[in-house]
Formats: sequence, C-alpha cells, structure tokens
Amino acid sequence: MTDIPRDEHLESSLALLGEGYPFIRDRCRRLHSNVFQARLLMQNTVCMSGEEAARLFYDERYLQREKAMPRMLKKTLIGEGGVQGLDGEAHRHRKRMFLQLLDTAAVEEVAQLTEQVWRRAIGEWQARSEIELMSEVQTILADSVCRWAGVPLSSAELPERRNQLVAMIDGAGGIGARHWAARKARREAEAWLQPLIEQARSGGLEAGPATALMVAAHHRDLDGALLDSRVAAVELLNLLRPTVAVSYFIIYGALELLAHPRWRARLRSDDAMLEPFAQEVRRIHAFFPFSAARVREGFDWRGYHFAAGTRVMLDLWGTNRDPSHWSEPDAFQPERFKNWQGNAFSFVTQGGGDPAEGHRCPGEQLAIELLKVALRMLTREMEYAVPAQDLRIDLSRMPAKPESGLVISDVRPLAG
Repeated sequence: MTDIPRDEHLESSLALLGEGYPFIRDRCRRLHSNVFQARLLMQNTVCMSGEEAARLFYDERYLQREKAMPRMLKKTLIGEGGVQGLDGEAHRHRKRMFLQLLDTAAVEEVAQLTEQVWRRAIGEWQARSEIELMSEVQTILADSVCRWAGVPLSSAELPERRNQLVAMIDGAGGIGARHWAARKARREAEAWLQPLIEQARSGGLEAGPATALMVAAHHRDLDGALLDSRVAAVELLNLLRPTVAVSYFIIYGALELLAHPRWRARLRSDDAMLEPFAQEVRRIHAFFPFSAARVREGFDWRGYHFAAGTRVMLDLWGTNRDPSHWSEPDAFQPERFKNWQGNAFSFVTQGGGDPAEGHRCPGEQLAIELLKVALRMLTREMEYAVPAQDLRIDLSRMPAKPESGLVISDVRPLAG
C-alpha cells in the first residue's frame, strides 16, 4: 500500500473556508492526485475528485452517511433525523417517499404554479424602480412549493417563512452570524411545521391525501411506526427548502444570460436548448462544493488504504469540471448537453448514481424544470435593465452568490 498524499497544512479548515469551492480541485492538481488527506475540523479527512472517486463515494458497500455530516450542517441545512443521514434499506425506504412525491406529474404541477406566480410578480415589479431578483425569486418559489405541498401560508406570513428557508440555505457554509442565523431559522421552521404535522394526523387540518404535508405526516418507517413529528417536519422541510434553493441556480442562469447575450436571443425561440442551457448552469455552478461520508469498514482502493471510520469528502464542484470528461471544463458551453447521454458519476451537482437506490437528489428533475421556467420567464415574458453593481461571485462563500442578489430595474412585460 502507498500512503495517500497529504496536504501540507497541519489543519486545513481555515484554508477550506478561505478558498471555498476550488479547495479540493486545486490541491488535487498540486499533489498530482485525485485523492489526498487533509485535517479538517480536527479530523483526518480523505478528499477525492473525479468520476472514479464519485463511483466509490456513492458505493454503500464501502461508505456510509451515518455520523458523516458535520454537526453545523445538521443544525442548519439538513436537520437531524432526515433522509440524508440514513443508509441501506432504511435510506431507500425513506427515499421512496420523496420519489413518490416528486414524480413527473408533481414536477409539472410545481413548475406550472411557479410560472403562474412569476407572471403575477412581473406585474408587481413594474411598479417598482428596482428589485433584487434573488429575493423575489425566493418568494415565488416559497409560495409555489407551499401551495403544492398543502402547507397553509398566508400572504402576510410568506416573507417570514421565506426568510427562514433562505437563512437555512445561506448559512449552511457560513460561520459566525450567518451560521447562528441559520440555526435559529432551522428551529423556527421546525416549530412552524411540527404542529401542522400533528394537526394533519389528528384531522385538524384539511389537505389532500396526496399532498406532501399529508404524506410526510403519515409516512411509516421500516418498523411500521409513524415518524416522530419533529422528524416528519424535517422531511417536509427537505421538500420546501431545496425548492427555494433553486433560486441560486436561477440567479446563476440569469448571470449567464447577461454574460452571453446571444443565448438570451436564442432561448426566446429555441425550446430544445432550454434544458442544455439549464444543465450547463448546474454543471458550472454546483450549489454546494462538497459532500461527506464515512468509511464503513477498512478497504483498499487503487493502492491506498481507507481506514474504518475515516471521513471522506467528494469534490462535487471539481468533478463537474474534470478535464478528462469535459472539454474546456471552465467554459460555459450549453451545446455540450445537446446530445448528452448522461453519466451519473461525472455530473454530480445533486449527487451521483441512481436516485432510487443511492444518494442522488430525488428533486433533481424539479430543479431542472424550475430553472427552465425561469429561463422562459427571463427571455420570453419580461424585459429589464441591469444597473451597475458588483456581480462577481466569491467562491470562498458557500453557497456562492453575487452579493447584490442581482438587482434589475425597469421591469416590463415582453410584448407578445
């Protein structure tokens, strides 16, 4: 066995926070290896990048999610007791609930609701000199997904709930104030939804039996028991929160339209290129840079030994830019997806492998469809100006976004 190459820092946590998304990719290049060791959060961690690394990472024979996710993410982004922390048949059983809820018909319904709410918003935006597009899109998505899920939400309450969902997302990779705001939002959001779960079970709340609220409330785990009402609230948030997180992809898409005006003109009439454009946005702009697992039992791989219990981090952002699979990987080229057959381990923005069996996100198709809705709205249904602002994306910020949230002005419906 050969020793896994090691990062030169005694503790690399500050370097990771300072560098962000390119942290693993840049070290792989420097060490001439797609696998290396680093000490992160005071633990030895094996970092990996590329398709073969992704195949290993999502192989449950070797790696598990139990006790892998840093506590800070459980307290902010994903919650405790949810599907992301499960393994094996328990994970597959819980995952089937999400796959059932996010079938083709459901994706179409959420997309249609989003389109309707967005059209109404255009009329409201006309009366304002400027809007922050990211915040407005988050409002649209929060409104649409709660309607679909059967979660009662008045217009007066919408801003508060949107802010809670956004804070959990925005603070997931932050420290200090951002982190504590996310923890507070997580507690408040669970406290909002847990009574709704209990009311749904007691019959005190009317909602369709197939709505996400009712399905989460009545889901039974492998032992036949109902989920703890708090865990059921966590799982309901695992539908609401990721839908609002699509706002990041939408803003990335709007920035690419701004950077590549020819694509704005093309997407106005070329339906066939909406999905390739959306996929390239998701490839270039992975929402979160890494994912974590732990070694189940010691094993050997490519001449390296992985000790039991070792934390392993997969480089999502760098795998999507692996030059062995993507020509000119840092260039924005939607045409690369025109006849793309798909590879479940070289394009891992929302996980790798089969969503039914592994840890690929069951909401991936919803994210694609919502991004396509946004692209149609931005290119076919509205005109707008973009005033001067700093639109640079700081890759040390996780999740990354332009600090301005993309301010637009002079919004008006596009004449048909």
